[in-house]
Amino acid sequence: MPTFRRIALIKPSALGDIVHTLPVLTALRRKFPDATITWIVNQSYESLLTGHPHLTDTLAFERGRFRQGFRASCTYTVHFLNALRRRRFDLVIDLQGLLRTGLMTASTAAPIRVGFANAREGARWFYTHAVAVPDAETIHAVDRYWRVAEWLGAGATTKEFLLPVRPEEIRAAERELDGLPRPWLAMAVGSRWVTKQWPPEYFAELANRAFAAAGGSVILVGVANDCTLSQQVRSGLRAPALDLTGKTSLPRLTAILALADVMIANDTGPLHLAAALGRPCVAPYTCTKTVKHGPYGVPGAGVETTAPCGGSYLKRCPHGFRCFNDLTPKRLWEPLSEVLRSWVVPSRTG
Repeated sequence: MPTFRRIALIKPSALGDIVHTLPVLTALRRKFPDATITWIVNQSYESLLTGHPHLTDTLAFERGRFRQGFRASCTYTVHFLNALRRRRFDLVIDLQGLLRTGLMTASTAAPIRVGFANAREGARWFYTHAVAVPDAETIHAVDRYWRVAEWLGAGATTKEFLLPVRPEEIRAAERELDGLPRPWLAMAVGSRWVTKQWPPEYFAELANRAFAAAGGSVILVGVANDCTLSQQVRSGLRAPALDLTGKTSLPRLTAILALADVMIANDTGPLHLAAALGRPCVAPYTCTKTVKHGPYGVPGAGVETTAPCGGSYLKRCPHGFRCFNDLTPKRLWEPLSEVLRSWVVPSRTG
């Protein structure tokens, strides 16, 4: 494998997928310590990566430009692709595997362009080298991305999730949480897919069980679109609560989750961010599978439905959300109570 000087890592979105790619970034830096490494990322997620010690820089892709009309979006696309070409990358890695990122990859004109053999939307045809992952349907996304690191000779190391947790954001998060009794239960109750959205009343019931057993507080987080769901949860809580839904930047969210004692969330970006930060997690899994998209490195954190349609990866449910009848707060209480016991005992004896 040659020594590369200018590397582009293309993984524009979404939050959880970006988090799952972090070990590949660190592996690349260890393999090619003197290279410049640029991450091509959607502008909305760029701040998560700013200041990462293994990145040289980021190049933001502004998806919002495509809401400004056909001419404006075409002009922006041409400018962006030209900017990619001017970087003169000698290695480009596309871990998104869609037509959009395939075009980005091709526009760089890099001599080595790597992606997955099973990339969608024809992206495969823009690569010079395609990495086959025949067991892609039975391994975690983190391990699937890692196959590219292995192909590049960079996989002979441990997978490391390194996030730039800024001291000033930690201090600001500590001020926001000051006065709330611990343990701090972070909750992200929204999801882009309705089929991933565990009912708000279930979140409230689970939090109330935790409060009765161990006390503490609930910190609600998420994007602005989740505000209504968070309000529904808060209205059913007996525990003290702080609603930060739609009020945090990604660096602040990272700091909040780094301080949390446990994260309870659907299969969404904040859950995977908390897992990458090493926080205990508990999560209901309805239409996705823990083997592929569970909280990585947190055994038992994802609790799957036993409904026959579970893990279908459907964004709309034709079965009347029957999984909710099976995946009740009682089923999530067992792993959550284990987390709370491990927190309460040291707290009372320390």
